[in-house]
Amino acid sequence: MSGAPHVPVLLDEVIAALAPHPGAVIVDATFGAGGYSRRIMDAGAVVHAFDRDPDAIAAANDWPETREEPPRLVLHPRRFSEMVASLAEAGVARVDGVVMDIGVSSMQLDQAKRGFAFSSDGPLDMRMGQDGESAADFLNTAAEQQIADVLFHYGEERQSRRVARAIVAARPLETTGQLAQVVRKALGHRPGAPKDPATRSFQAIRIHVNAELDELRAALDAAETLLRPGGRLAVVSFHSLEDRIVKQFLRDASGQIANASRHLPVTASVAQPTFSPVAKALRPSDAELARNPRARSATLRSAIRTSAPARERRAA
Repeated sequence: MSGAPHVPVLLDEVIAALAPHPGAVIVDATFGAGGYSRRIMDAGAVVHAFDRDPDAIAAANDWPETREEPPRLVLHPRRFSEMVASLAEAGVARVDGVVMDIGVSSMQLDQAKRGFAFSSDGPLDMRMGQDGESAADFLNTAAEQQIADVLFHYGEERQSRRVARAIVAARPLETTGQLAQVVRKALGHRPGAPKDPATRSFQAIRIHVNAELDELRAALDAAETLLRPGGRLAVVSFHSLEDRIVKQFLRDASGQIANASRHLPVTASVAQPTFSPVAKALRPSDAELARNPRARSATLRSAIRTSAPARERRAA
């Protein structure tokens, strides 16, 4: 993995939301460098850690907790949408907590060869699991309209058609630097602007290549199935698309539905709530932002599982 340190975001707040204790079984659905897992194990809990990135799993294999008998750290080299099946194979049907840190990790961003960022030139890859269709595969073969749709829906790029047209005209694209230059030229980038216009396109392509939003929806359903009554869910998201999905899931699961008018009282849905009323979303403090600028867009939402049966799983 990269030598750059990975600083877990909202660490104290996440641990407070999970309330780990000796004997608890907690799922770290996005292991990464293991910052959350380390603190959870320090509290005496057993961690089942998921990560689709083989680099993260390879690094975690060196942790002594994986070799204890029984192990305090159990690794699952799979997508977090596969939590239910993977834990069942390990003999675990219910857990006391699930934590998710959604999006790309610092280690992935900081490795040019992974192709997630344009801060340094690298192959146009962006695959978290290092398998399947790469960003280059998608951009060099997809129809212009499909590329425009991805940029618009996942990157909220208002000039998505212009950018898609420029991408198709510049094909084949092989590196992150080439893609960034194409996007900047299409949008009329001004050097020194506070935000690089390529940011939205890189986000959109990464989300598409890794099916991140579908994975998140499936993982939230899995957490509802796995958590025992009183179990705790904590989700850290980094942009509005993710946070919107988490917020809507918890609103629905807590038995509340959105109203047509803000002047009307919140009404309960027919389904029995599977989570307690949603706690207020938390954002990083000024002190944390000073230590870790990458935390600036993070939002933590958490809730506690009720004893109601899990709702019928949504179709994939």
